[in-house]
Amino acid sequence: MPEVARFFGIAVRMYFNDHEPAHFHAQYGDFEALIEIETLATLRGGLPRRAMALVLEWAALHRRDLRLDWERARMGVALQPIEPLE
Repeated sequence: MPEVARFFGIAVRMYFNDHEPAHFHAQYGDFEALIEIETLATLRGGLPRRAMALVLEWAALHRRDLRLDWERARMGVALQPIEPLE
């Protein structure tokens, strides 16, 4: 699964040709959450509160980039890295 960003110990990834709705996977240690790109709702799983807040802040800033990478993944094209949260 390609990694599109990494910050504060959080890895953000997308699967190629994954199921709808458009989403990304955020992993922090043993925790993983699937986050819908359009609404930033948690589809499955969860992260500790602080890690989730960081992921949602980052996703809100990079929603357009996430949408573009989602389309690339659906087409089987290489994903573009997205700037991490600093």
